[in-house]
Amino acid sequence: MSDNTTANEAAASKPRGLVGLIRRLLQDERARFVIVGGFNTVVGYGIFVLVQLTIGKHTSYLLSLYIATIVGTIVAFLSHRRFTFRISGRHNVFIDFFRFAGVNVVALVINTIALPLLVEFGGLNPLVAQALIVIVTTVVSYVGHKFFSFRRRKSGRKLREVE
Repeated sequence: MSDNTTANEAAASKPRGLVGLIRRLLQDERARFVIVGGFNTVVGYGIFVLVQLTIGKHTSYLLSLYIATIVGTIVAFLSHRRFTFRISGRHNVFIDFFRFAGVNVVALVINTIALPLLVEFGGLNPLVAQALIVIVTTVVSYVGHKFFSFRRRKSGRKLREVE
C-alpha cells in the first residue's frame, strides 16, 4: 500500500465534527485549564455568593472571600491536578498542594486588595467586584500553577508525570 492510502485510513479513523473538536480541545492543556478553571470559578464564586447572601450580610464581604477561597482551593487543587495537568498518584501530593496553595495565596492577596478598592472606592457591589477580579486572578493562577504548582524537574523523564 502507498503512504497516501495509510494517510487516508488515518484521517478516516479520526473523529470528526463536534466529537473530534472536543477531543482536540481536551488534548490542549490551556483548554483543559479554562474548562476546569471555569468549573472551579463557578464553584468558588457560588460559595462566595452563598456565604455573602447568608452570613456575609452580618459580617464582612472579606470573610465570604476567605471561606470561598479555602473551599475553592481544595476543589481546584484536586481538579487541576487530575484533569488539567494530568498528574496522578500520591507522589508529591503534599508538595503540589503547598505550592498550589501558595499560588492561590498570591491570588488571594490581589483579591484582598482589589475587592475593598472596587467596593469602597469604586462603589461596586461586592458580587460585581468579585466577578471582575476573577478575570485577573485566573491569569495569575494559570501561570503560577503551570510553572510552579505542578512543575516537575527534568530527570531523563518527561517534564510532568502523565498517566
